Amino acid sequence: MRLRDLADVDDDSEVTGFAIDHRKVTKGNVFGGFAGAVFNGEDFIPAAVERGAVAVVARPQAKVERALHLADERPRRLFAQMAAKYFGPYPEIVVAVTGTNGKTSTVEMTRQIWRMLGHRSASIGTLGVTTSDDQVKTGLTTPDIVTFLSNVAGLERMGISHVAYEASSHGLDQYRAEGVPLAAVAFTNFSRDHLDYHPDMDSYFEAKMRLFDEVAEPGQSAVIWTDDPKSEEVIERARRRGLKLLTVGRKGETIRLLDQTSTPLGQTLQIEHSGKSYRLALPLIGAYQASNVMTAAALVLATGGEWRDVFSAMGRVSPVRGRLERAVISRAGAPVYVDYAHTPDALEAAIQALRPHVEGKLITVFGAGGDRDQGKRAPMGEAATRLSDVVIVTDDNPRSEDPAKIRADIMAGAPGAIEVAGRKEAIARALEMAASGDIVLLAGKGHETGQIVGNKVLPFDDALVARECAA
Repeated sequence: MRLRDLADVDDDSEVTGFAIDHRKVTKGNVFGGFAGAVFNGEDFIPAAVERGAVAVVARPQAKVERALHLADERPRRLFAQMAAKYFGPYPEIVVAVTGTNGKTSTVEMTRQIWRMLGHRSASIGTLGVTTSDDQVKTGLTTPDIVTFLSNVAGLERMGISHVAYEASSHGLDQYRAEGVPLAAVAFTNFSRDHLDYHPDMDSYFEAKMRLFDEVAEPGQSAVIWTDDPKSEEVIERARRRGLKLLTVGRKGETIRLLDQTSTPLGQTLQIEHSGKSYRLALPLIGAYQASNVMTAAALVLATGGEWRDVFSAMGRVSPVRGRLERAVISRAGAPVYVDYAHTPDALEAAIQALRPHVEGKLITVFGAGGDRDQGKRAPMGEAATRLSDVVIVTDDNPRSEDPAKIRADIMAGAPGAIEVAGRKEAIARALEMAASGDIVLLAGKGHETGQIVGNKVLPFDDALVARECAA
């Protein structure tokens, strides 16, 4: 493909690919030299040109020699737009989901419902790239733009027609989820997270709203969970953008939640669609799973699904890895659940989801990540101790921080909690004290199979460790 076909330039240079890592540049590539949180990509422009870059996308003030300088005040956006033209075509139907919690479950349930309706489908997000045949990890909720676009285009070549992806605030802020034509977008909820990256909650929210304000095109559909304090503002933005609204929840007009009752193996929902009431037996533990499956169902409706088929599929969705996943039942008969909850809101939701199923004590084990928002640690401790019968504060991914300091930050908001250094030791302690009728919740790491200590990733899987301890 010629450079003139990708950007507004009079240049016939042949483009062979795109790169944001100068070490991966090959002859004919377009290089993105961006200022980042750790490295300034502009410093590596000479090396990229030396390796054969024909053009460099960077800020106007960047110094570019011996290659075409494609200057833009928002170089990440221009790079994404060019790369999107290069990597296409893409699957026929693509939808994107943003929100603080529930993105992973929602995109995966959307994929499952599409599959049950006969479509070859995939989801992209925290769990990686998932199809009915395979799962490939990408390492990030929203991978870099080159990986993202090449993955989506690769799915199209595999015959995948329907894709749902997670649009994280980082990905939206850094233009890592651009360029692929969307059929619909969705909002799940909004609460505190990622304040190690975003300056404040308003900036965090604005980053997520790029999906509605800029990425989605007028005429596309917007699915919005109505029962969040921010929902009305998201609805108003969707209207201003000219998006077709589908609302779900207790105030929803597309799918309304009328009633919700816990059962031993899940929950029963009474929902309304087009003026008719339906009883849905949902095989998922956790009240908040209703919001995920209803949002997923509305996305499928927005992309051509028939209600009769969608409703039938909703009752057959499977649990998502690391999201209230039952890992094992201890020798004493206590179920052990693993969940990815790592914010105060998510931790509260996970505990409340299990509470109706507890006959004895609810024992919660959790920690907090190092080099991340420190302000959420004490509120997580407060939520856990307020809602659990027993709380064990331990380590998560300490990264470069002192694990004892992280635990102390949590314990400041967790009076009466037990502090146990070492996550495996904490899990073992929880299973030792759990009796029949109790439930153990291991929160924070979910699907993760490694623990980040310093600059090393050590093997660690909560579910696997729980099984080992139970045995």
